[in-house]
Amino acid sequence: MAENGFRAEEIDTSRPHPARIYDYLLGGKNNYEVDREAADRLATAAPEVWSGVRANRDFLRRAVRYVVGSGVRQLLDIGTGLPSSPNVHEIARELAPDARVAYVDNDPIVNTYANVLLRGSDSTSIALADLRDPRAVLDHPEVRQVIDFGEPVAVLLVAIVHFLTEAEEPERILATLRDALPDGSFLVLSHATDDFADRSAAQAVYDDATAALTLRSRARIEHFFDGFTLVEPGLAEVPFWRPDTPPPTGPGEIGYYGGVARKTG
Repeated sequence: MAENGFRAEEIDTSRPHPARIYDYLLGGKNNYEVDREAADRLATAAPEVWSGVRANRDFLRRAVRYVVGSGVRQLLDIGTGLPSSPNVHEIARELAPDARVAYVDNDPIVNTYANVLLRGSDSTSIALADLRDPRAVLDHPEVRQVIDFGEPVAVLLVAIVHFLTEAEEPERILATLRDALPDGSFLVLSHATDDFADRSAAQAVYDDATAALTLRSRARIEHFFDGFTLVEPGLAEVPFWRPDTPPPTGPGEIGYYGGVARKTG
């Protein structure tokens, strides 16, 4: 039987899923034993992952506040993961009650939980789609329901692009998204790195998951912002991107970079 546009057999709980691993690391309960086991192995290989996911979530909060404060009222959150308050629409609407948010994830379980959370809202939607097919994301009726690509949009790719392999051509995917955006739009992106330590053991945890983990250098990640202009302080370790409280860690202690960039033509 199909529910929310997918069949029950499409839900794969036999392998860990990045969204559910992330949920567990954030203290959530919407995960399975296979996800918890993978997360525990990840934390053994890279103990900073516990503080890293929280630092990444704090970066998301600050970045959303920045783009909404810059006048954007539409946000497209791709790879949203399981709901974790404050969610993007909650953060955005603290500054702009008229903000519209489209969430996108490829996990049917995320789709189910998000649909319950967003039920009854005509300015927030959830689409079951995959970043690997960016055209399908952009054209999805649930996205088009709330996003007008004739007006500036903030595309959020937070802790998701590192689940694209080189064979999946991440630059092509980013270019497709960029070319669909009008001037004045933003790209918010964070990405895991092994610049500060050998994280091959942590990377191997995802070998049996529904998506492999590809760690990249700062210089490599910067290429994903081609066609955009990075705002200050550029691509930074996430605790040091426009912190609003003293960073909880020192440089090189969190394996994530993050940046916000604007499309200016």
